Amino acid sequence: MTPQSDDTATAIAARPAPQATTPNVNPHTDPVNLPTGPISVAERRTLTRDRRRVLLAGSVGQFIEFYDFTLYGLSALTLSALFFPSVDPALALLSTFAAFGVAFFVRPLGGLFFGALGDKYGRRPVLYVTLLTIGIATTAIGLLPTYAQIGMAAPALLVLCRLLQGFSAGGESVGAPAFVFEHAPKNRRGMWLNITLAATAMPSVIGGTLILLLSQNMSAASFESWGWRIPFLIALPLALFGLWIRAHTEESEAFKQVQQKQQAQKEQHTPIRDAFRENWRQMLQVVLVMGLTAMGFYFLSGYFVAYVQTAGDLSREAALLANAAAMLLYTLVLPLTGMLGDRFGRKPMLIAGALVIAVISVPAFMLVTSGSFGLALLGQFIFVIAVCIYGGGCYTFFVEIFTTRTRFTSAAVSYNVGYAIFGGTAPFVGTWLVGATGYGASPGVYMAIAGAIVFLVLVFTSIPETHPLKKHARTTGATK
Repeated sequence: MTPQSDDTATAIAARPAPQATTPNVNPHTDPVNLPTGPISVAERRTLTRDRRRVLLAGSVGQFIEFYDFTLYGLSALTLSALFFPSVDPALALLSTFAAFGVAFFVRPLGGLFFGALGDKYGRRPVLYVTLLTIGIATTAIGLLPTYAQIGMAAPALLVLCRLLQGFSAGGESVGAPAFVFEHAPKNRRGMWLNITLAATAMPSVIGGTLILLLSQNMSAASFESWGWRIPFLIALPLALFGLWIRAHTEESEAFKQVQQKQQAQKEQHTPIRDAFRENWRQMLQVVLVMGLTAMGFYFLSGYFVAYVQTAGDLSREAALLANAAAMLLYTLVLPLTGMLGDRFGRKPMLIAGALVIAVISVPAFMLVTSGSFGLALLGQFIFVIAVCIYGGGCYTFFVEIFTTRTRFTSAAVSYNVGYAIFGGTAPFVGTWLVGATGYGASPGVYMAIAGAIVFLVLVFTSIPETHPLKKHARTTGATK
């Protein structure tokens, strides 16, 4: 080796090693959402025992929550006769759906309360309380005396039970998806979240089938006297089963990391203040995005059974059967669209879904009210596909857009505000529109307008793509 090459080697050896570049990351950046690039081999092992438990616990909790909520919609006509007697059946039904909506307007308060606790002390203890509370409230509905027995106290107690349901559901409806999300692999979040949310459709299938079997095997007098109570009384045993499953889960590593960091830095964590100060823009976006899916879901699960009977002149048995089939399809299709969201990103699914909802809602509702069982079933199937396409983006978007330290509070408040404004009012507005216009498909016009508005907002505003691997891929491509 020449002296010159020796000098060069010495200079290279003496040169300081290049420093690793550290991205300019906010100290509160979510360890779950960091764009870490290609996933590790370990993350591809998605079905570990612990993760299966979390997925099961989240799905069971969602099933029980929506079983309790869905029973009210499925039993609307029976409840209207027993708790809101009126000379005008339409007015009684409107009163019943008004009580249905009341529970949604207390949900944001429940989300605020339980979300703050969940961000500060952990998801698991909060999810125990929410699940048990909603089970107790639903069972209480099955034990209530009717208007004929205690007068105005009966609808007052029914509304009180609905308020308790809504308050606890405000925490459960977001806590379970957030819990599953924080355990899910980055490249399977959409599928995992949509499996969890698909469980929200099964109560319509199981509850509707149970009510159908009871009504067909009992006299009308017996069913209206005590048979309708049986599905409600099952709620508490179901809740206890859900608690047993959740007892075998652990907090996510992402939450543990955030909690340890806060303790090490002696940070004063105030979830409510931090959520509104840091995430107000994202929270408004979630209200809008989730408002559309709330309308679609509660038209399907909380309105169509009564709607098909009153506007489509089908029997209760036919209405229950058609709706159970539609919700079963929802259960099967939603995880598939979640996989598409993992493949293509959340925002493309949101845009495509909103557009399809805007286009097909009126024709679908016309089929639902055609008076033909086959056409009513087809109309619900078409509407389910549209709502599921949109769900391929929205159900992951609403928790993925927030960081771990304020995820529960931010998502719970915004999700539940969207569901209160748009989901809780959907059956009431649908019933009012049909009565006011005399046009059976008028709720479909309402749904189509909402879909068109959300489509335009998604296309022309700054609602972001939240898939961490898709964001990373775009960033990498831009710097090449």
